[in-house]
Amino acid sequence: MNRTLGVVLMVIGAVMLIWTGFSYTKKEKLIDFGPLQVSVNKKETVNWPPYLGTILLVGGLVIVVTTKKSR
Repeated sequence: MNRTLGVVLMVIGAVMLIWTGFSYTKKEKLIDFGPLQVSVNKKETVNWPPYLGTILLVGGLVIVVTTKKSR
């Protein structure tokens, strides 16, 4: 179980280092006055720091290395 957790953390950390964020489009209403509606598409970006991916990668590696093999 611990080895699996370590491998999962390593994969998530590597993905976070390669793919540093994502963006999406959000529709926002500016005016809502009866039948008149004006909306705007707004681009939002979500980024995470690269050191977070490094911490997860190293943490997963430590878990995998320190876990004893079960028979």
